[in-house]
Amino acid sequence: MLDAIPSLPVIATFSLAGIILAITPGPDMTLFLSRTLTNGRASGIASVLGANVGCLVHTMLAVLGISALLAASPTGFWLLKIIGAAYLVWLAVQAILHGSSLSLEPAEKSGSLWKDFAMGVGINILNPKVAIFFITFLPQFVSADDPAAWKKMLFLGVYFVALSLPLVVAMVFAADGLAHTLRQNPRVTRVIDYVFATIFATFAVKILLTEGR
Repeated sequence: MLDAIPSLPVIATFSLAGIILAITPGPDMTLFLSRTLTNGRASGIASVLGANVGCLVHTMLAVLGISALLAASPTGFWLLKIIGAAYLVWLAVQAILHGSSLSLEPAEKSGSLWKDFAMGVGINILNPKVAIFFITFLPQFVSADDPAAWKKMLFLGVYFVALSLPLVVAMVFAADGLAHTLRQNPRVTRVIDYVFATIFATFAVKILLTEGR
């Protein structure tokens, strides 16, 4: 079991990336906050739990696909890491050029927490950007010649959910004040965009330099 746990430096780096990703405004956060403001905290938390189930599904699919690629072609795995670095650069550029995709328009009333949960699952699983992110991001934290690579990717995917869940739930509990701040001060989301862009651009450069040696 211990071979499934990455080294502390890897976990620390991944934690930083995960926190930035969790607090970056996007479709998921739009859903969480809009459901909370419309139906209350229980509705927001139900959608949060649904989105996290979606993240676990993406993790499993990514690990299965990447593991098959690693077994078939270590070179292909290396190319995936390069593509992943390019994708991180693209995310950074998009964050700076186009800014946050957060929208706080009123949501439709929903009388069912299961419906809110299903909406969370759906918006996460059906978002191709989330799928691409997991497929390209998880491999950046393992080595192609590590026999336990798939275990470590699985660990990191589950760890990401455990790391981000309390952060997002805290946002739900602070939804009123948070929504007001974001509406009244768009600079807050722009600061988050630039932090997001800087962190992931840094990861991309680190990946390229490492693979170039």
